[in-house]
Amino acid sequence: GIMEAVKSRVSYAKGCAIRDTKHNISKAVEAARKADVVVAVVGGSSARDFKTSYAATGAAKVSGVSDMECGEGFDRCSLDLLGVQNQLLKELKATGKPLVVVYIEGRPLDKNWAKENADALLTMFYPGAEGGHALADVLFGDYNPAGRLPISVPRNVGQIPVYYNRKNLGNDYIETAATALYDFGYGLSYTHFTYSDLIINECSEGFTVKFNITNDGKYDGEEVPQIYIKDLKASTVRPLKQLCTFERTVIKQGETKSIELSLPMSAFSLYDADMQQVIEPGDFLIEVGASSSDIRLHSQLKIK
Repeated sequence: GIMEAVKSRVSYAKGCAIRDTKHNISKAVEAARKADVVVAVVGGSSARDFKTSYAATGAAKVSGVSDMECGEGFDRCSLDLLGVQNQLLKELKATGKPLVVVYIEGRPLDKNWAKENADALLTMFYPGAEGGHALADVLFGDYNPAGRLPISVPRNVGQIPVYYNRKNLGNDYIETAATALYDFGYGLSYTHFTYSDLIINECSEGFTVKFNITNDGKYDGEEVPQIYIKDLKASTVRPLKQLCTFERTVIKQGETKSIELSLPMSAFSLYDADMQQVIEPGDFLIEVGASSSDIRLHSQLKIK
């Protein structure tokens, strides 16, 4: 996809395989030194290969080194990049050239080094046959990215499970913060959006949440406003916040769009000590934001 986008201006070097420790990092570094920008693709693969045999159940019979690191029979005890991929990234960074790191993954891999050192970071999960063209569209600005994380990306494997709608967070770890590295709902764009004018009205079905979003950046783009509810006092332990609704909307550069989303009364329900689904009277915090941790507007309402 990148080669089609920029024709003959691409210099490719494999660098290393996914799992094997044999490598050609020196050739990748040599190519990087001659380049304007380095695009380093790392991560894993679930693609079945001809070196791996399979049981009747479909489970892999692992023997020798395969590039597969995800899928049936390929469990992990770590989220680190396998093989010498981290070494590859560090040596590419040492060239001083702008570094774009692309993760191909079936599980959220460790991105701590990339977060601190890469000039750009993309997660593609397993993108399929058109993944190369999609990557090129994003890298060269033909498409303004609008993807949002459907999971939370941990800082460390010891945090797992880590998720946004947890109960009370508690203390940080000795070694690191207890929060996610990238939170549920997170995703960047080439433009910028500003939220304003939150109004919450009661209606027959529950409540309507109205607000404005202004695209005050340089490009047309898509935004995904998300509404979260926090029960401020309840008879049972509640999540710190809970996603209730969201909407993807196209907003042109310089445009302000009015968004109206509905919150049905069922969004305020819980299961009490008798495991009965009830709606308890009390105060609720309504949060509107670009992710579970990027809250732009908030207001309280009372259920009577």
